[in-house]
Amino acid sequence: MTRRETAFAGLAIAALSFFGFANPVWHIPLAALALPGGLYCIAVGSPSQYAAFVRGLLTGGLAYAACLYWVAVPVHDYGLLPWALAAPCPALLGLAMGGYAGIFTMLSRLVGQRLPVVLAVLGAGVLWGALEGLRGILFTGFTWLCLPSAFVPWPAMVQTASLIGAQGLAAVLAALACLPAAALMRCDLKRASRMGLCIASAGGLVLLWLVGANGPLFPLEELRKVRVAMVQGNIDQSMKWEPAYQRETADRYLRAYAIAVKDAETPPELVIWPETAMPFYFQENSVLSLRVRQMADDLGVPLLLGSPGYERDGDELRYYNRAFLLDASGEIADIYDKEHLVPFGEYIPFSDYLPIDKLVHGVGDFAAGEDSGPLTLPPNGDAEQIRLGLLICYETIFPELARKRAVKGSTILVNISNDAWFGRTSAPVQHLHLSALRAVEQGRTLLRATNTGISAVVDPAGRILNATPLFEEATIHAEVALRNGLTPYGRHGGLVLPALVGMGILLVFYAARKKHKA
Repeated sequence: MTRRETAFAGLAIAALSFFGFANPVWHIPLAALALPGGLYCIAVGSPSQYAAFVRGLLTGGLAYAACLYWVAVPVHDYGLLPWALAAPCPALLGLAMGGYAGIFTMLSRLVGQRLPVVLAVLGAGVLWGALEGLRGILFTGFTWLCLPSAFVPWPAMVQTASLIGAQGLAAVLAALACLPAAALMRCDLKRASRMGLCIASAGGLVLLWLVGANGPLFPLEELRKVRVAMVQGNIDQSMKWEPAYQRETADRYLRAYAIAVKDAETPPELVIWPETAMPFYFQENSVLSLRVRQMADDLGVPLLLGSPGYERDGDELRYYNRAFLLDASGEIADIYDKEHLVPFGEYIPFSDYLPIDKLVHGVGDFAAGEDSGPLTLPPNGDAEQIRLGLLICYETIFPELARKRAVKGSTILVNISNDAWFGRTSAPVQHLHLSALRAVEQGRTLLRATNTGISAVVDPAGRILNATPLFEEATIHAEVALRNGLTPYGRHGGLVLPALVGMGILLVFYAARKKHKA
């Protein structure tokens, strides 16, 4: 491919990627396959390994930046940077993610030009899945825009995540995307072979759909049904941490709490408020904290809420992004401290060397929590107790965190979040789609309570139910199942990424020893 052809291909790939993932215009999940497929074309058509890397870096960076356009909004609105400095931020983050695309094109050129076409395509899929997995680990991890998340609006397409996880499914989808790309770029293939590759790609996508058409592949044991209510307070983020506004925030949530319990035909067994719903130190015996506890005691319904917390270590205070679980008498039954923090949002990496402030208002740098065990409500008579697997905000994008919750015995997943930072952009929808993958992988219902939306119930098949609008005060009532046991991915998911990385390394070394083929 010439530079001009690569430039046109890069623009087309970026445009299709934008429509392939959640966006404000029109979401077409199949268009997301243009990203691995188009990068494979660029890889095989590049004159050298270096050219393949650079072209992949720029093309992938442009595609990711288009989908992450919303990053400029919180940087401008809450980081207080002028638009001239905020606007390039999506491009910078896109280029960082584009580095993985550059590695993909460089390695795909090697296997694509030296191995038989089917093995080369399988190798490209393995490389894509491995790199997406590594992207969730290296440099604090950022798994946003993983390929399977584009297909969440079509739940049948993501059911195999309960077997091989999002990383394994990414490898399968990328391989299917690269089949027609190989048919286009491999000049040594006959016409019948090219047609066969295209048919195989379409057939593979249809097979994925058929396999998942009937819902979860590995339905888990249902223990019992529980009634829950989730409150979306719609608190203005710019005023949330102002001391004068704290009472109004507490009043709004308390009113919704009372209505959710008193006006329900059957009172819920648990009410959930979002991340940092209480913008003060709830652990202290302040007037507002005591009011919340008294309300829980009066209503007799347990409450899960988010609030900053702290622990004293000698003369030092450590701050945490914390979830509190109150029992039916208003006492704190359990707490969870967020363990995977948002860099530059909740803490500053290398803060001694970077003169940058956080986006979070009102609290110093957070420390990471350590205990990921379930929050457990005391049993109500003979009923099966509720064991909540907590994922606070950003944590829901990491499959290993949800798997850890399931392994430790959680019977339901709960994601409390605050997406108010993102405004009316695509970010809340993209975040929700990532959350839905966690429900499928672990075979459990996921309850998502957010400050400004999108709050929702996600069933074990990844279907998004009871979704609320953005920036509206709302309460969701739902009856959901507690589930016990582990899916194959929940049981063995820790092996998926090492297997992909290992297979990728073997294929690259094998290709490096082969002569140039096409």
